[in-house]
Amino acid sequence: MRYHLNHLKELESESIFVIREVAAQFENPVLMFSGGKDSILMTYLAVKAFYPAKLPFPLLHIDTGHNFPETIKFRDDLIKKIGARLIVGSVQAAIDKGMLREEKGFNASRNGLQTAVLLDELEKGKFDAALGGARRDEEKARAKERFFSHRDEFGQWDPKNQRPELWNLFNGKKQYGEHFRVFPISNWTELDVWQYLAMENVELPNLYFAHTRKVFNRDGIYLADTDYIMKRPHEDVLDLKVRCRTIGDMTCTGVWPSEAETIEDIIDEVASTRITERGGRADDKRSETAMEDRKKKGYF
Repeated sequence: MRYHLNHLKELESESIFVIREVAAQFENPVLMFSGGKDSILMTYLAVKAFYPAKLPFPLLHIDTGHNFPETIKFRDDLIKKIGARLIVGSVQAAIDKGMLREEKGFNASRNGLQTAVLLDELEKGKFDAALGGARRDEEKARAKERFFSHRDEFGQWDPKNQRPELWNLFNGKKQYGEHFRVFPISNWTELDVWQYLAMENVELPNLYFAHTRKVFNRDGIYLADTDYIMKRPHEDVLDLKVRCRTIGDMTCTGVWPSEAETIEDIIDEVASTRITERGGRADDKRSETAMEDRKKKGYF
């Protein structure tokens, strides 16, 4: 399959420039890693940006304890392969300490609990910049972000107080205790990501490719069957050929019926779909402004 090489190379160049700007402007950055395709892309670009030297900053994964097992294995294998340092913030440990309270009931999820753990890890590590793999095409709240997104001393985001970024000039000045979230792949689309990953032959978790899995339908979204989710009496489990378009906490990550077994199949599927990739995320459906509300509190 042929790709628009110039377009993808321009996006790559822009993202690498932003990543290098972070290394130049900040004293102690960290790269947020979830095990999803966007964070894998971010890690790949960061490795490329500083090759042959090793990454000048660690990776930070906020582990809900309710991840897909495939995600954790892929994470550990990748860290070993690139020789990076990994920091893991544990939601389960925060619950055990009484720092957080577990949600109860059929719709219980640990996804929202990640925010407090993330802010705690950023504070403990004294990180002044956190690189993330969010893209503007994902969701309306993320469309409001700049490349350099300022956070106050409480880790909170004010979407009405964004700094201008003219001619790719980035202002990383801040007060003590504040930090920045930085989104180098802001201008990429889901299709761009897949085409680039195919072009560069980047290794990915098998969750992204069609496979048979036990699932159940909840409010029009298929969720993977797991002990982490309390099922209602009428929610019957069935075997279905599915794949993930996003990867997060199992309690809120929807899976999609699909026959896409190769990356070329995925590209064709993404190019023709009318549903956004986060259309299957149960956590985004809690309210009309669910993502923006979480981001204001310090979410990714």
